[in-house]
Amino acid sequence: MRILIADAIYGGEPVIERTACPPGFEVEARRGMIESDIPDDAWRTCDAIIMWQIMELTETTIAKLDRCRIIARAGVGFDGIDLAACARKGIPVCNCPDYGTTDVADHAIALYLALVRGIAFFQDALRADPIAGWDWTAPPLIGRPRGRTFGVIGLGRIGTAAARRARALDMPVLFYDPYVPDGQELALGFERTRHLEDLLERSDVVSLHTPLTDETRRLIDAARLGRMKPTAVLINTARGAVIDIDALYEALKERRIAGAGIDVLPQEPPDPAHPLIRAFRANEPWLAGRLLLTPHAAFYSEAGIADLRRKPVETIVAYLTEGRLRNCVNADLLAQASTSVRRGKGRMPGRPQSTGLRTP
Repeated sequence: MRILIADAIYGGEPVIERTACPPGFEVEARRGMIESDIPDDAWRTCDAIIMWQIMELTETTIAKLDRCRIIARAGVGFDGIDLAACARKGIPVCNCPDYGTTDVADHAIALYLALVRGIAFFQDALRADPIAGWDWTAPPLIGRPRGRTFGVIGLGRIGTAAARRARALDMPVLFYDPYVPDGQELALGFERTRHLEDLLERSDVVSLHTPLTDETRRLIDAARLGRMKPTAVLINTARGAVIDIDALYEALKERRIAGAGIDVLPQEPPDPAHPLIRAFRANEPWLAGRLLLTPHAAFYSEAGIADLRRKPVETIVAYLTEGRLRNCVNADLLAQASTSVRRGKGRMPGRPQSTGLRTP
C-alpha cells in the first residue's frame, strides 16, 4: 500500500508516518505547492493521500486517482478538497478534528487577553522607549475580562474548548450554532441563541470557530460587523475567508468595533498592499493596540504537529486494513453517489465492494 503525502509542511523524512504504518505500507512525502508539482504517475499509483493545507485538490487531479481509496486531511478544514468529485470516484475524505483542539482554543483566548490586558502594546511601547512607555494606562483596549460576554460562533470541539476557557475567566458564554442538538447548552452551562445577529449585538467578544463552507464564507461582513458593539473584540482562529477583510478594515478604521485578534487571513501570507496590512505594519496610531495578527499559528506546537502527522496515517491504515472509517467529511455525498450508481446497476470506481461506511 502506498501513501502519498502531497504537500508536507515539515522537513526531513516521514519518520513519524512510517512508524505509524504496519508492514506492507510505503510512505512518500512530497512538498508540492500546486497539483502539477506532483507527477501524474504519483497520483495514479497511490492507494491513499494525505493533504496538508498548502495544495488544493481539484476534480482534474482527482480524475487521475486510479488506485486511491481514501484521502486524509492533516488538519480540520477540508475546503481545499473537491469533496463531490471524490465522492463520485468513491473516495472517502477524512479530516483530523482532534489534533489541535486545545492549542487553537488556547490561542483564541490568548489573542483576546493580549488585547484587553495590553500585553503586545506594552511590549512595543517599552521596546521603543522604556521611560516614556512606562504607562499602564496607554493600551486602548485595556480592561477586565470578568463579566464580559464571550460569544462563540460554532460550538464544535474547538469552540467548546474556547468557551470553557472563557468560563474559567468568569465570562458568561453565549453561542450560536444551528447544527448543535438541543440540550447541549444545558449540559455545558452556556446560553444559546437561535439568531446570529443576537449574538453579535450582545457579545463583548466574538470568537469564530466554524469551518469554511459556502454558508460561512464572508459570514462576518460589513452588515454583521455593524451589529457588533463598538467596544467589542473579534477573534478569528478558524478560516480567514469567514471574515470580509475589507469590511474588517473599515470597521476598525471607523471604530465600529474596538479591536480584532486574527490568526487566519483570506490570503496567506497576506498581501502587503492591503490597507489593513499596511496600517498594521506601519503601526498607525488609529490601529495601535487594536489589532493582533499571528501567522496561522494557532494549531502549532511540537506535540500538535506530531499528532497531526500520526493521526491521518492511523485513519488511512484503519480503513485500508479493517474497513473502519472515521471522521469522514463527505459521507453524505458518498451515499448519494452510491445510490446513483445502484440505480444505474454499476459500482463506484475505486471503492472496495465489501466495505461500508462507518463514521462514528
